[in-house]
Amino acid sequence: MKKFAGVARAALAAAALFGGTAVWAAQVVVGQVGPMSGLEASQGRAYAAGMQLYFDSVNKAGGVGGNTFKLVRRDDGGRPEDTVSITKAMIAEEKPTVLAGYFGSKNIADLVASGILAQEKIALVGYRTAEIRPETPYLYNVRAGLKDEIDKLTQHLATIGITKLALFYEDGPGAPALLTAADEAAKKAKASIAVKAPYPAGTARVTPAVDAVIKAAPQAVIMVSTGAAAAGFIEQYKAGGGTAQLFTHSGADIEQMAKRLSEEQMQGVAITQVTPSPYKVNTRLTKEFNELVTKAGNLDVPVSYSMIEGYIAAKVIAEAARRQGGKASREGMVAALDSIDNFDMGGYAVGFKPNQRNGSKFVELSIISGAGKIRQ
Repeated sequence: MKKFAGVARAALAAAALFGGTAVWAAQVVVGQVGPMSGLEASQGRAYAAGMQLYFDSVNKAGGVGGNTFKLVRRDDGGRPEDTVSITKAMIAEEKPTVLAGYFGSKNIADLVASGILAQEKIALVGYRTAEIRPETPYLYNVRAGLKDEIDKLTQHLATIGITKLALFYEDGPGAPALLTAADEAAKKAKASIAVKAPYPAGTARVTPAVDAVIKAAPQAVIMVSTGAAAAGFIEQYKAGGGTAQLFTHSGADIEQMAKRLSEEQMQGVAITQVTPSPYKVNTRLTKEFNELVTKAGNLDVPVSYSMIEGYIAAKVIAEAARRQGGKASREGMVAALDSIDNFDMGGYAVGFKPNQRNGSKFVELSIISGAGKIRQ
């Protein structure tokens, strides 16, 4: 009887704390398997830092709908052969409610092919690839699709009279869809792709591609690659006398490239961005993000586009938890994500529809200045 009374008192205390309704705290475990080391480590770690930044702020405020958040990270070194096995082990050991922050075209393709997402009924929210992925259940992105980025680039080039293009791309499982989209975008812009130059997936071996592009002498080169491969291409292309304008998609880590390349090599390179700039405080989202960065003090990684993308992914996960109205579950997370049609974060909105799991259409173009800094 005394034991029962003690439980009752605890329940009443909880009810008083949450305004008269007993709310039992639950923990949403968010699992990330990504490149914490290797070629894309700076992006993987920055994405994790952005998620942790938001989860810390939410937890300090008491959570969302009685849920607090715990981020669990595992390092696959960017190696596709490790992504699936590490994910399986993490699911068994940590029991995550949702996955987030995965990287790599083949990594994602192998994860989907393994059937583990459907088997475990677990959503993956937020990922980066250099391919156009088919619509896949349980796979949700918080950014615009690669096709949107290519359309933006070709439309921009058409407006300035550039019609002879080259495509530098990762030769992964999604390459055929990418090539089809690039041809369609070029046709709309009344342009032609003079050469399509691939490099092996998961590497930065770019020399044959550089040689092919230099020989074709295009007016502009569109790069759909990792940051490491893009940096290697720019370095060798300019050293080889290449003079075309260089445009890269958002998956290339501009901060990583700026560390490797000289200001002269970087000058004039343009990159599509699929989130608002983390360096400007001109929307409610970027104001909130920068205020939390300031409060956090010394972060493990510098502020970057990858960090704010991770922050956005965390906000979407928290919103999905809130919509469940109680303890979040894997199946509840999927249903809640499907119900998000226009989640406005203040200058950036995410929404999902049937057969449309790229959550945004936001694309803008940034250019690297003579000082090696990003400007819109």
